[in-house]
Amino acid sequence: MKQEIERKWRLNRLPAIASYADPIQIRQGYLMTDEGELRIRAKNDEYFLTVKGGGDLSRNEWETPIPDWVFQLLWPKTESRSLEKIRYSLNYGDLTLEFDVYLGRLAGLVILEIEFPDKAAAQAFDLKHFQLGADTGAEEVTYDQNFKNKNLANWLSVQNIRT
Repeated sequence: MKQEIERKWRLNRLPAIASYADPIQIRQGYLMTDEGELRIRAKNDEYFLTVKGGGDLSRNEWETPIPDWVFQLLWPKTESRSLEKIRYSLNYGDLTLEFDVYLGRLAGLVILEIEFPDKAAAQAFDLKHFQLGADTGAEEVTYDQNFKNKNLANWLSVQNIRT
């Protein structure tokens, strides 16, 4: 089982550096969000089923590809617990920076996620080393439950999220 070790920041805007990445359209919906989460996701024309445990910085994660028909069968079950976003992924050394620009009712929300190889690397990381631009207003939200995707999928609009 994979251990996901990830930090997140809310940004005021998508930084110019993201223009170097090819955008990926993501639709994801949640079938369960109690203790952990059970999620289905479409990334362009690929489909996945993911189970994640509870946690903030670190949690268990298992993911497997699924056929299109399975995604289409399950998607209606996520009607009130789904979201859409455009992802821009950039490799930086052994890290991948993922800039998510949310669509629909969450339009205007931009999140930067970075996964780390271990907790020590995550804790030692300083976002100030990246030239994201002074007006991105990066605010760390790793430990803020409001910014977990499973919770964002339930928000009516981006205005409901604490500012």
